[in-house]
Amino acid sequence: MKIEQFFDDESSTYSYLIGSKERNACLIDPVKKNIKKYEEKLNNLEMNLLYALDTHIHADHITGLGELREKFGCETVMGFQSNVSCVSRSVKDNEIIVIDELSIRSIYTPGHTDDSYSYLLKNNEGQFLFTGDTLLIEGSGRTDFQNGNPSSLYNSLHNKLLKLDDETIIYPAHDYKGFKSSTIKKERLNNERLKMDKETFIKFMNSQKLNKPKLIDKAIPLNLSCGIEEEI
Repeated sequence: MKIEQFFDDESSTYSYLIGSKERNACLIDPVKKNIKKYEEKLNNLEMNLLYALDTHIHADHITGLGELREKFGCETVMGFQSNVSCVSRSVKDNEIIVIDELSIRSIYTPGHTDDSYSYLLKNNEGQFLFTGDTLLIEGSGRTDFQNGNPSSLYNSLHNKLLKLDDETIIYPAHDYKGFKSSTIKKERLNNERLKMDKETFIKFMNSQKLNKPKLIDKAIPLNLSCGIEEEI
């Protein structure tokens, strides 16, 4: 198995290439303007792209799902709650995506948005959790747009993600401090938001005064069409 991490400087987005022993692969949270980077890596590794997944409808960058499907013929995947008609497959909670010896389980984790999913990769090397914006390293996603809800986020964090094994490696969709990965155990020990009770967490999240993402007005409509601008 191979996991390659890509970082987009403009949106601080992490994308992930996961490859099997048979050289089949999927991309998680691809950024459209970085498709050439993904293509070069796939070519260098002699890998065949089978899937492109988004953890939710992103508000800070344009997704690469549509262009990747056009270029590679891969299957595009999002959560059922995203209601994005352009994807090849809409998954619900606890569905399995199989890539040769690799098994990726979809976990519905609403809160940051109402369509947020995390993806759990399990194989004989361990567990790897791609958390989208639900759980960040020493933080969590915001809850102030796209039907975000701090109560739902608290439940997703505590009732789903924190119930996974302590040694599960966490790969988030964003980081703003230079962190690349963490574990469930490290987050339980170091993430102050995870130490709050539910009422305190909800008050804290509702008190956040954050600027909206610069690209939100452009990104959301485009991402509803898998990042492809419709011709007039």
